[in-house]
Amino acid sequence: MAVKLRLMRMGKKKQPTYRVVAADSRKARNGRIIEAVGFYDPRRDPSVIEIDNEKAVGWLRNGAQPTERVEKLLKITGAWDEFKGQAAGTSVTAAPEPTAAAEPAPVEEAPAEEASVEEAPVEEAPVEEAPAEEAPVEDAAAEEAPAEEAAEEETVEEES
Repeated sequence: MAVKLRLMRMGKKKQPTYRVVAADSRKARNGRIIEAVGFYDPRRDPSVIEIDNEKAVGWLRNGAQPTERVEKLLKITGAWDEFKGQAAGTSVTAAPEPTAAAEPAPVEEAPAEEASVEEAPVEEAPVEEAPAEEAPVEDAAAEEAPAEEAAEEETVEEES
């Protein structure tokens, strides 16, 4: 019999909760189970994961295959590390750290050589920005001019 550790859907419509169960892989998703191993509620913030690590590791050692989602849950709870014989928290799903092989050394030297090439565009950039800054000033002056003319018209009307 091929045993899988998988999720069994529970709860109402649009409000799922799951049981982590050991079940025959040939049975239906919500069919007959061998043993309930834990509980998973993704709707709470943060999501609730309650898995009996001893039961889960026991099933894994007996050959049960976890589904992808259950494997992630086992990594979060630490049961997967216990099964693999690793230190706790080593296989938690997180962004991989860059290694020395991923960072080639010649790339670090190349920017030092290209620094003089990169400086020229940086110096030109403020020159290009200056006309863009002047344009709003001209617009502001144009907007102020009608306001000044209106003020002059008011004084002329007051004098008459």
